[in-house]
Amino acid sequence: MTAQGTAPFEPAALHLNDEQRMALLDNWRAITKRKWGVLGLAFAAAVVAAAIAYSMPSVYRATTTVMIEPSKSKVVNIDEVYGGMVQGKEHYQTQVEILKSREVALKAIASLKLWNVPEFDPRQSQNGWQSQLKKSLGLTKPAHDWTEDSLAEATLGAFQNALNIEPVRLSQLVKVSFDSQDPKLASRVANAVAETYINNDREARFKLTQQASAWLQERVSGLREKLESSERALQAYREGQGLVNLGGSAQALDSQRIINLTEQLVQARVRRAENQGVYNDILAIRKTGSKDFSSVAAVMRHPSVIRAKEIESLSQQKVAELSKRYGPENTKMVQAMAELEGAQQNTLTQMESVANSLVRDYEISRATEQQMAGELASARSSVSQVNKKEGELAILQREVESNRQLYDMFMGRAKETSATDNMQSVVARVVDPAPEDGEVVRPKRSQLVLVALMLGLMLGAGISITLEKLDNTIKGADDAERLLAEPVLTTLPSLDEDERAGVMRLVVDKPESAYAEAVRMGRTGLLLSNIDVAHKIFVVTSSLPAEGKSSVATSLAVAMAATKRTLLIDADMRRPMVARGLGISPGSKGLANLCAGTAELSDCVHSLDFSPLKVMPAGDLPPNPTELLHSQRFKETLESLAQAYDAIIIDTPPVELVSDALVVAPMAHGTVYVVKAMETPVPLVRKGLQRVRRVQGNVVGVVLNDLDFKAAHRYHGQYSAYGQYGYSYYGQRQDGTPQKG
Repeated sequence: MTAQGTAPFEPAALHLNDEQRMALLDNWRAITKRKWGVLGLAFAAAVVAAAIAYSMPSVYRATTTVMIEPSKSKVVNIDEVYGGMVQGKEHYQTQVEILKSREVALKAIASLKLWNVPEFDPRQSQNGWQSQLKKSLGLTKPAHDWTEDSLAEATLGAFQNALNIEPVRLSQLVKVSFDSQDPKLASRVANAVAETYINNDREARFKLTQQASAWLQERVSGLREKLESSERALQAYREGQGLVNLGGSAQALDSQRIINLTEQLVQARVRRAENQGVYNDILAIRKTGSKDFSSVAAVMRHPSVIRAKEIESLSQQKVAELSKRYGPENTKMVQAMAELEGAQQNTLTQMESVANSLVRDYEISRATEQQMAGELASARSSVSQVNKKEGELAILQREVESNRQLYDMFMGRAKETSATDNMQSVVARVVDPAPEDGEVVRPKRSQLVLVALMLGLMLGAGISITLEKLDNTIKGADDAERLLAEPVLTTLPSLDEDERAGVMRLVVDKPESAYAEAVRMGRTGLLLSNIDVAHKIFVVTSSLPAEGKSSVATSLAVAMAATKRTLLIDADMRRPMVARGLGISPGSKGLANLCAGTAELSDCVHSLDFSPLKVMPAGDLPPNPTELLHSQRFKETLESLAQAYDAIIIDTPPVELVSDALVVAPMAHGTVYVVKAMETPVPLVRKGLQRVRRVQGNVVGVVLNDLDFKAAHRYHGQYSAYGQYGYSYYGQRQDGTPQKG
């Protein structure tokens, strides 16, 4: 049981349809059919690969592990002089590319004089057969005048092909590997490349430090002169202006006074700005002639106005309460109205008084602002001259200070560079030098042999499948029914040489044999093909000669004669085989004589000593067999014979060579088509069957003849029953005689 919503696992083969499964099965059978050839091809390929692999020289690989140091501050910080160096990941990748560089490779080659090793010697190529051939054809260049530089250049290509630089992921390590037929040479070269890279970097840094030192000395000399010039200019200005120290107490008091006046002016401006809006509102109301300043918020916020408004509100409330109980003429009502009017007048008076005080505040704040502005302008005027001189002096002082700092910095760098010319930090170090006993990297002999074996198996399987696809013969009953769309009456096994000689008597001589049982199966199929017809006439034919149609026709007739009155007619008047196979004397009368009227029926029908079967041989061979079979005499003869016998079997020539069988087939109740297994092409059989149908012949079935059941079992697997059960149903007694189980 699977969980709900979860599909059960099904192999991919379960999703194939029947046709796909059959195709896969056919391919597998094709391979197993020729399994020894496939295995032989694979073994041969493996042997050849082994011979080639073990004849090739071994190539060893030696690996040196180098750790690249991170870029960090040096004793001499040349980075600051030359604009900085690449850090982090970029620094690591840059160093790896330098390690792969042409310069490092050439120096390593020169240090080892690698051109003297035969494996890498470029001069060896001049002695090869290709060079000799070019010399004989006059295609070679003039003789090379070798130098160490040219030898190193010529060796570079082979050297770089053997060298492998591989960074180790997520680390600062780099593996330097070199391949060579000599493990010691591979070790020396790998170590030499690492040391050359480190020494080359050290030399480059040393040269860089020397150049920086010379440049710093030159710069220090110029900066010293510039500093001295700026100090002289500063001193001259002080003396000319009579300045001793402008940063003293007098300047401090003036500065403090300006600061205080500025703060007071700011405060005055704030007060004036605050009163400005109120003043403008009051002035606008007065221009209208009104004394009601209730729209001015500053007036309404004044305590006296607030108190007056409260009194007015109480008076209004009192009037409202009395108006509910008394009329306007009532004395209490009159008195309340008078109080309300007085309260309102008082409110207006208070608002007028507050408005006047606000106007006075504005005028006072404006006068104060003007006074503060005048005093600040006077103070600034007195200090401006002092500030001007101070600014000019500050400019000269900053220039002197800047020149002094720059001079001190370069002087310090120059001293450090001079003192530390030989203190160089290394860019990398060797963590694990290459051992002298390197590992064999190629050829991978076992892998080559295994790959060759697998390729041989694949090639053999492909050839087997291809040959099987090209083989269009019938290999079994299933093939016959599937490819011909006709029922298979029986499948006759192949016979040995002794049995072939007496095949026409085999049903009687060896009734328990597989062949006899297969013939009886075919007889049963024929008898059941037209069960309602009392007298049956069957034509036996094939596509080509040597397919065994005559032996099949005779065997079927012999088997049928055991239960029915049966006549066998040899209508193959071109290559008759029945008379000779059944031991009938040569020159005996037969079908040709009967149809020609030269002999009587009793002279043309012969009996056998081993079977009740009656046989009509071909007789004297006529020059025109087809016309004889086309004659009315033959039709009448066949009709009369059908009344005398229960079954008539007619052996006819192959349909692909002559038309005799096509002439006789429409006169018969059925046609048995004989196909030789694993030899007759399927298209040829289809064509023959189609020709029989075209002349209105009734094909009752196919007899598959001469099938090697062992080979068919190896190919198909479905014929094992014939060898293990069906055709071995008859056993033997202990004395060797057959018995029925």
